[in-house]
Amino acid sequence: MNPADAPAPVREALQAALPLNFFRVMANAETAFPDWMRWGGTLLKDLALDPLLREIAILRVARLSDVRYEWVQHAPIARSVGATDEMVHALGRDEIEADCFSPDQRIVLQFTTEVVRDVRPSDETATALTGLLSPREVVELLMVIGQYMMIARVAAATDLEIDKPMGAGVYGAGG
Repeated sequence: MNPADAPAPVREALQAALPLNFFRVMANAETAFPDWMRWGGTLLKDLALDPLLREIAILRVARLSDVRYEWVQHAPIARSVGATDEMVHALGRDEIEADCFSPDQRIVLQFTTEVVRDVRPSDETATALTGLLSPREVVELLMVIGQYMMIARVAAATDLEIDKPMGAGVYGAGG
């Protein structure tokens, strides 16, 4: 969507955002878009969930969904919050048990895998996660997983052209 052709609330949200193809596609949902942008900003900036756990979960969703768009945008963000190159490469190879991940990170990655693939995580994985994260953080992780599953599906279904990585700058955009 071209910001000049959009209703005022959508135009304002697009003008405040980074110039990403994904945002222009999502702007077509005119009544939902401004609120969705705020929601995305909350997930990237205002969670109790550790940003590194959030980002490795997002990269896991991207890998499981086989969507490069998410991967290209979030690999630099993951690095900016502490992911090592070794971690990013391991995620790209589906090696969620790699030594570069801490036991806590492996639990988050296993939980993410099970939620994406099976919808409901195993009792064993859920118990391990609830022993690690607060109830708030568990729900926030589920929100992140759900948001990025949706983003992956929109990007795949629309054959979205991949933008150059925005890195940590995407935080100012909200999604």
